[in-house]
Amino acid sequence: MLIWGMVFGSIGLGFFSYGKKQKALVPFLVGLALFVVPYFVSSTTQLLVAGSILVIIPYFIRIRL
Repeated sequence: MLIWGMVFGSIGLGFFSYGKKQKALVPFLVGLALFVVPYFVSSTTQLLVAGSILVIIPYFIRIRL
């Protein structure tokens, strides 16, 4: 579970920095969520499902500031 938390945390860092630089709200918020989710999820399966859903969201929802 620790490794998956690190994987989703680094993907979150990428989304966070991209959203901040491009002023895109959805990747910015998804990046923040990917930082926080591993702290609140107790099982590996739940972490994989929640992380995968969060990673997919910016490809379907695009909002610019």
